[in-house]
Amino acid sequence: MLVRWLISAVSIYLVALLGIGVEVRNFWAALIAALVLGLANLLVRPILLLLTLPINVLTLGLFTLVVNGIVFLIAAAFTPGFQVRGVLSAILGALLTGIATAILSSLLGTK
Repeated sequence: MLVRWLISAVSIYLVALLGIGVEVRNFWAALIAALVLGLANLLVRPILLLLTLPINVLTLGLFTLVVNGIVFLIAAAFTPGFQVRGVLSAILGALLTGIATAILSSLLGTK
């Protein structure tokens, strides 16, 4: 679990380096952001997915990207040193963070 947390923090830090509107002050802020994002994914995301189920069905699941972006924005709102400039940046940041986490997890052999 500790390794997955570190992988998430590294992913958030790498996405912030891309300059897409996601900013992280330092690696400590990325560690806190990974923790808050994990908690938001555990507590808030299922509720949002349930509330947006009809539109998610109509868009064949593509609205999940928007839900992920909203969860990313919520995590940024509660994390000092972690900022997201807008909804589009949040959607792209969430998408790229997920991709980076998947790549790093497969390289390190964690699930």
